[in-house]
Amino acid sequence: MARRSKWLMFVVVLFLISPAFAFWGRDVNRVTKGRVIDVSSGEPIKGAMITAGTDVMVTGDDGAFTVQGPSTMIGVRACGYSRASAPVPDSPGWTPLEIRLKPFKPKALYLTYYGIGDRSLRGRALKLIEETELNSLVIDVKGDGGVITYKSDIPLASEIGAQKLVIVKDIKGLLGTLKERGIYTIARIVVFKDNVLGAARPDLAIKTVNGLPWRDREGLLWMDASRREVWEYNIAIAEEAAKNGFDEIQFDYVRFPDHSKGLAFAVENTEANRVNAISGFLKEARQRLTPYNVFLSADIFGYAAWNLNDTQIGQRLDSIAPFVDYLSLMLYPSGFQFGIPGYRNPVEHPYEIVFRSLERARERTGLPSVRFRPWLQNFRDYAFDKRNFFGPEIRTQISAADTFGSGGWMLWNARNEYFSEGLNRKTPDEPIIGIR
Repeated sequence: MARRSKWLMFVVVLFLISPAFAFWGRDVNRVTKGRVIDVSSGEPIKGAMITAGTDVMVTGDDGAFTVQGPSTMIGVRACGYSRASAPVPDSPGWTPLEIRLKPFKPKALYLTYYGIGDRSLRGRALKLIEETELNSLVIDVKGDGGVITYKSDIPLASEIGAQKLVIVKDIKGLLGTLKERGIYTIARIVVFKDNVLGAARPDLAIKTVNGLPWRDREGLLWMDASRREVWEYNIAIAEEAAKNGFDEIQFDYVRFPDHSKGLAFAVENTEANRVNAISGFLKEARQRLTPYNVFLSADIFGYAAWNLNDTQIGQRLDSIAPFVDYLSLMLYPSGFQFGIPGYRNPVEHPYEIVFRSLERARERTGLPSVRFRPWLQNFRDYAFDKRNFFGPEIRTQISAADTFGSGGWMLWNARNEYFSEGLNRKTPDEPIIGIR
């Protein structure tokens, strides 16, 4: 009798749980089909990134995609457009999804951790965005010194002292306010230049051949780009920024120091090892950030567009391009100390510096123009005749980027000093862009 009761109980339990197993099986094998199109033209978008959990696929010429698996939401993004997301229908017999993306190119200014935290400086930036063609902000999340600007849940950040100066008290609230204004937000994360991490973990820092910690011209420590512990820390910061609501993660100083002779690394200082370290980090970051459907960009030394080698810093365009959405070349005329072919004094030819460098980068990679979003000079020259870069100089750089067809542009001023001169004003009926 007892054995019969146990058998009956087993049958009942199996009956009760079998629908759950059946439902689970359908989820795993569920196929979702759809199409991504341009909301303005109605044309299909080729090369749009579709993310479903940790899975990624790219749309073909017809903008079509197929997703298989249990994901309830899919994310969609494409260079030159705002990102979007859509729920996956869970009932059979539905029509294919049609996801419409809005054309959008970020036109940004940069605010340091102090600039975003100071009400006056932040207010001036927001007023410029309200009144001019600007529509985006690049915000320091981890700046040049290694400090994280808001309260972080990453244990290592507190352990090493990266939380000693929390400028932004409520990052989610701030980002929510910016999104309400339609502002696209870019999280700048300085990767391998990190004085805080280097001081706390000298074993991970770059050293001289004598084994002493090496410091750059600013007296700051750099981390060894080949060390996976350093990768992990910075990717964790990027993941947290994505969770907090940033639209894009931008890695800066994602390179070796520009003077690497006489320095000791965990791997031999060869071009192959340098390139593998930088592209390896970006590949790992791309994989880890996949579930968040955020755009990913990397700041790149301007001469990387012209040099056939890695410029001694591990940056080669062809090695970086597969792992980022936007290549952000730093095309400040003052930074081209040797000029470019035909232009020995770059500050006298800002248009040519920007346009020809972008053209060269496109030729080198074969990528469409929209994959490049350059940094432009919004500060006084320091290398040639010390001229100021005001309205005309700023406008001519923007014109070069626009003529090239870049995926937007960004203005750099480390003092958070920006003015309306050189920027087109918004027309009365032109709204600030909508992110979603």
